[in-house]
Amino acid sequence: MNAEPTPLHTNVLTALEKGDEVIGVHQYGTSLWSDTKRIDVQMTDGSTHSYFLKTMSLRDAAERVYGEYEAMSAIYRTMPSIVPKPRGYGLCDQEKGTYFFLCDYLDIAHAFPDAVDLGKKLADFHLSSKSPTGKFGFHCTTFDGKNPLTTSWDSSWTSYFRRLLHDIYELEKAANGYCKEFDDVIQTTLDRVVPRLLDALVAEGRTIKPTLIHGDLWESNIGTDRATGEIFLYDACAYYAHHEKEVGIWWCAHHRMADAKYRREYFKHYPPSEPREEADDRNRLYAAQTMIVTSLDFPDRGMRGLIMADLNYLIDKYELRGEEERRVMCSKANMRATPIF
Repeated sequence: MNAEPTPLHTNVLTALEKGDEVIGVHQYGTSLWSDTKRIDVQMTDGSTHSYFLKTMSLRDAAERVYGEYEAMSAIYRTMPSIVPKPRGYGLCDQEKGTYFFLCDYLDIAHAFPDAVDLGKKLADFHLSSKSPTGKFGFHCTTFDGKNPLTTSWDSSWTSYFRRLLHDIYELEKAANGYCKEFDDVIQTTLDRVVPRLLDALVAEGRTIKPTLIHGDLWESNIGTDRATGEIFLYDACAYYAHHEKEVGIWWCAHHRMADAKYRREYFKHYPPSEPREEADDRNRLYAAQTMIVTSLDFPDRGMRGLIMADLNYLIDKYELRGEEERRVMCSKANMRATPIF
């Protein structure tokens, strides 16, 4: 990395610790949606420190950097050892409409995280969290990549997840076009699968805790500090959800953390909700929302077929359509991932 003589906006400098003297600004890493840099400073005691700076000049940049700052701040307040400290956000180029997000820099190794350490630390974070409203959602919009998530507060997890799934599907449909077969499966899922699987979580007097989740916890958003060996999370799109929603992403076949050991280690410390025997099916349902986001961003990866296979499996397993529509897809869907129980 070569130092760049990049002047920093006053708003960025203000977000640094008081007395920090900038000694270098370096291009750092790559991002699909933004420009990323490392800022090196000398602190008042003579020691050095580094910050991570993300800037973007997009139509919704102001909302996106605010969402990331608030998401990372919520996680940091809950468990500061699991994310780099957020430092600030705001406008940094009026003419270009450029906004920034700033946090502490960590020297991260991007090898796969240790499953045992990740499972314990993630469960501790989830168990420590508490929704400020007692509801599901978040106080501002957060973004999964470039995509805004539905975050308005809801006392019902069934209702909240249905809106989350519906709204991201509507974005995917607008971007990639209407397909009747795909739309039929999604509508049946929204109307029948979601209430069948998620209403069961609160049947017979059961309750579920609104848990603060990272929201996009795949391998590229998890790193291990080279100096300490501690696991850190970043690029959060946090909201309060059913805790199983966090690890549903690890069911997705296109993520390399689909190995069931990651789910098993996590559930040792924060077990699945009752009915426990339906946990795999809930994970499959939660993963579908993640795969719709992927289809929205990368339409050429054939995600719609994978999504339909998983959702058709659930529709058929729980007999949620008429005999004339029934399709036998269980065997194909079961080949995609190893059950955790």
